[in-house]
Amino acid sequence: MVELDAAERLARLRLARSPGIGPKKYLALLRRFDSARAAVRALPRLIAGGHWPGVSLAPEEAVERELAAVEAAGAVLLLLGEPAYPRPLAAIADPPPALLVRGRTELLLRDAVAIVGARNASGNGRVLAGRMARELAGAGATVVSGLARGIDAAAHEAALDQEGGTMAVVAGGFDVVYPQENAALMERIAADGCILAERPPGAVPRAGDFPRRNRLIAGLCLGVVVVEAAPRSGSLITARLAAEQGREVMAVPGSPLDPRHRGTNQLLRDGAQLVESGADVLEVLAPMVRRPASVAPSAMPRRPSREPLAAAPAPTGLAAEGLDADLLARLGSEPVSVDELIRQCHASTAAVQEALAELELAGALERHPGNRVALRAR
Repeated sequence: MVELDAAERLARLRLARSPGIGPKKYLALLRRFDSARAAVRALPRLIAGGHWPGVSLAPEEAVERELAAVEAAGAVLLLLGEPAYPRPLAAIADPPPALLVRGRTELLLRDAVAIVGARNASGNGRVLAGRMARELAGAGATVVSGLARGIDAAAHEAALDQEGGTMAVVAGGFDVVYPQENAALMERIAADGCILAERPPGAVPRAGDFPRRNRLIAGLCLGVVVVEAAPRSGSLITARLAAEQGREVMAVPGSPLDPRHRGTNQLLRDGAQLVESGADVLEVLAPMVRRPASVAPSAMPRRPSREPLAAAPAPTGLAAEGLDADLLARLGSEPVSVDELIRQCHASTAAVQEALAELELAGALERHPGNRVALRAR
């Protein structure tokens, strides 16, 4: 790894932003021409000769505008090959040529663990994700996730005020909020944690950007924990990428009656490590950590995530909306505390109790000892 001068940094970012040049072609150009400046000079000739179909060189003015926007936002550009570039990420098969980081760049130097899972997470799933994130970050590990609804948001929220902190890897620009309901959380992570993006400022995430984002989540970490995941979900893509990159894959088991656990249970059948706490995760990762860590669960009260979740499918015959839909999204086959539901929904006790009573009358849920409720098995 070497320090790059300003001209070489500009040329490398220009190559990285050139349409048709992905990570593999980028590395091929650097190997062939020894520097990005030489590659930029040669690329128009290669394109004109028909050797690089679909490739065009990014305008220098556009790259200069991007650098100005990065500086104005107080963010940092990290280029592959520079000393500050995260070493675990540099070791994957297709490392991003350029990373933009907003917030505490020192978190990139810590051992990191990813916690990912369902967007329409159950109440229990969110509680468990938050508890594990708090324990791991309290032990000094940085908790990495994708700033999505549900499990991601719960993990970020719980890790923010702990020693290890949290890092959000986003599919668009570091200044683009997605989903919109996580705007406040994103700003808090930018202030107290770290936001990492592969795409330039202002870039709106596209469907194809999320799997590429997932490879970064896996590549930054020693291991990936999946808390809840449906089959063929983005969380399982992250787990597969982690396995391909030689990272540990861990999963939390769940009831086979809840579709949100089918993906995690399949991971366990396929050989993932079974974990139920931050201590379990640290035990799995102990041979790889760069400094000793032990779990000391935080005495700080859990701060529930503020965003509404996408509603889970309503039971047959039940048209759910508003608070009813929000409650259904947080309920699963495993009982969850009514007090916890009240905290997560940010509604009054009376409103939640009334909505639960209506769902019970409709046959959607059943009561359990200890003031707990769950979806009725069908």
